[in-house]
Amino acid sequence: MAVSFSTRAVLFSSLILSPAAAQFTGSAACAECHQPQWAAQKRSAHSYALSRRNELWLFGAGRQATTPVSRLDADYYLEHGLSQYTSPNVKALTPGHTKPDGVKYRVFDPGAQILRCFQCHSTGKLNFTPEQGILPAENGVQCEACHGPGADHSQLLRPKILNAAGLNDLCGACHRQPPKPGEDVNWQDPWNVRHQPVSLSQSACFEKGNVSCITCHDAHSGEVKSTCANCHATVTHRAKISAAQTCESCHMPKVAASPQLSFSNHWIGVYAPRKPLLPLHRSKGGAAPVGR
Repeated sequence: MAVSFSTRAVLFSSLILSPAAAQFTGSAACAECHQPQWAAQKRSAHSYALSRRNELWLFGAGRQATTPVSRLDADYYLEHGLSQYTSPNVKALTPGHTKPDGVKYRVFDPGAQILRCFQCHSTGKLNFTPEQGILPAENGVQCEACHGPGADHSQLLRPKILNAAGLNDLCGACHRQPPKPGEDVNWQDPWNVRHQPVSLSQSACFEKGNVSCITCHDAHSGEVKSTCANCHATVTHRAKISAAQTCESCHMPKVAASPQLSFSNHWIGVYAPRKPLLPLHRSKGGAAPVGR
């Protein structure tokens, strides 16, 4: 007997999108024993990475922007061509779009693009029903997105015991993996700065100092703490430094990835004035000084 599309959809969802026999409990169960960590995580942008407003899914916490996604029919979703940007308060083209019409994604396309979007912006197993479409177990990036299914505590992942490379790979699962050795990257493309593991992987601080995401970002709240002095207690600068300047403002300069979005360059280094994409000195042999 032929298998219907909806049946194949359910099978795909259950077998591909989550580990076999994984038992997710939801973040409320974690809060019973880990209240401080749970409360801190609830303040983070990660926690609000996905929400729903009527028939629209909103991707992004709104700290910088939100992108609406709607279901067109049983087979397709639409990523809208206009996103809401927080500062300035405007609607403009969604990153990667060239016109406001939006982009259609087939739910069970072999590339599973829309499913991957939902998976990275939610926690737990994705379900699918023909009537309701894609159904995340828990909206936003919650406890089990980083620690794994909570039913079996003996199998929980403890990210803090990972070295910098391990953490970069873990975070890179959604924030984009660092380039493989010899992989060609156009470092002149400002959009690369949006993907922090990609840039951080090129830094001497990462390569030689084991600096990772949680060296500077609180693992739960995401709040940033300056830790440069831990390794650079005494620094002599050739140029005069003003009181308003920080380590990060010079060595992790802001890059405009688009007219409405800017991000700190996580390729930590020494930059020439008004040239925030590539540092003056590059230790990685594979990091070409110019793009294609």
